[in-house]
Amino acid sequence: MSDIIIRPAELLDVPAMLGIYAPYVEETAVSFEYAVPSDEEFRARVEKVQGFYPWLVAEQEGRVVGYAYASRFHPRAAYDWSVEVSIYLGRNERRSGIGRSLYEMLEKCLRAQSVLCAYSCIACAPTPDEYLDHSSMRFHERMGYRLTGTFPSCGYKFGRWYGMVWMEKRLVPADAPESLNPPPVAAFAKVSTQIFPE
Repeated sequence: MSDIIIRPAELLDVPAMLGIYAPYVEETAVSFEYAVPSDEEFRARVEKVQGFYPWLVAEQEGRVVGYAYASRFHPRAAYDWSVEVSIYLGRNERRSGIGRSLYEMLEKCLRAQSVLCAYSCIACAPTPDEYLDHSSMRFHERMGYRLTGTFPSCGYKFGRWYGMVWMEKRLVPADAPESLNPPPVAAFAKVSTQIFPE
């Protein structure tokens, strides 16, 4: 793997990120969306996330090859210390180590914000098929996530039913002082210079 730069996404990265995401919508059941979002809609998603959480890209030789981000897990206040995380890589970047690098940096950012738990919502198939396999679940397992919930046959795409699982990773041990009496979660903008010096 040649040098990879992990950095906060910029709005100029939207076309490249959308180019990575589009095949997941059009050709797989990894995403339960039916239609690829427009540039404007995708840009709005990035801006909404970046209002409080990190959205990171992996860049290789000046080209965006993957991205990962965190978003609000639930709007009620008691969930403030939990986030949902997502990751997408270009077709040729899977099993290259880029996903691990992205998630490790994302988790570093989240810990700096005082986030305690990360959850990932992952599509799953009873039996792997041409639209969906178990690689995302296996990746999350390797990253330290554990299965916490299963919703069988909740998503219909390509004329068949798919399930969804939730996987969890505690970013801070449950018995650590910061878990027992957590400080308020800080906006990513307030901690980003600790991780990405300007």
